[in-house]
Amino acid sequence: MKTVKATFLAVLLMFGSTAKTADAATPTVEEFTSQGAKIGVRVFHPASEGEEARSAIVLFHGGGWSEGDASWMDPIAERYAELGLVAISVGYRLSRDGVTPFDSVADARNAIRWVRREASRLRIDPNKVVALGTSAGGHLAASAAVFDEPFGSDVSSMPNAVVLRSPAVSVANSGWFQKLSGGAAQAAALSPVLHVRSGLPPMIVLQGEEDSVTPASGATEFCQRMNERGNKCTLKLYPGVGHLFTRNLANQEVPDYTAIDRDVSKDASEAAIAFLREHGFIADASAP
Repeated sequence: MKTVKATFLAVLLMFGSTAKTADAATPTVEEFTSQGAKIGVRVFHPASEGEEARSAIVLFHGGGWSEGDASWMDPIAERYAELGLVAISVGYRLSRDGVTPFDSVADARNAIRWVRREASRLRIDPNKVVALGTSAGGHLAASAAVFDEPFGSDVSSMPNAVVLRSPAVSVANSGWFQKLSGGAAQAAALSPVLHVRSGLPPMIVLQGEEDSVTPASGATEFCQRMNERGNKCTLKLYPGVGHLFTRNLANQEVPDYTAIDRDVSKDASEAAIAFLREHGFIADASAP
């Protein structure tokens, strides 16, 4: 799987205009350490902050594990901050200069741990931490939930719910992912669909049926395995659209994101919000 910087435009098209409003959230830039590396995060707080602990949503951008930065998720982060969540977008390490997706997954898991360690300061409920990922970021969000705790930390890296948009959850046979991760065995070891187990948090998968970058077959199998093991996975398949809900099906690897179906994208965004409201991460009083 390989994507390009136009993913940022895709997120903007999904969540509204590129223009900033006067009351748009301004993030606080912080960092944490993951395996000795400094990882930047952008923290968006709700405009009206009370004393009560809030839900948090941790956001992972797309870009084929090799491109992008945390700011790509700003439009989504701003939207969830408007809904009353503390939204944290993560600038995980990219696959270049010796870095592999194994490192990106470690960063994603350590991001969840950092949020829980900083819960009191950030006024976050550590039992209401959502992971949301787009494309390659979906792989990281799913991986934070699926894989066993390998690092001996006393702080869990498993999110309490997961939202996946066009996610790369089946990567074992991806030539691009094999190249980045070091081979077929390594890719299989990091393929969430092959490691689904019981006891995982509820998830929603939002997927275009004609996606040629992260095919719908992988998302379908992932949700099926989730449900077979007693977990809850809701799959929303959108016919006639491809990766990130584009209508330009012939050009998805280097996509024309101006062809994103805004109605489908809006429906997917509303489905994610409804899912989080159903599971108690968004209060009814915060409804738009």
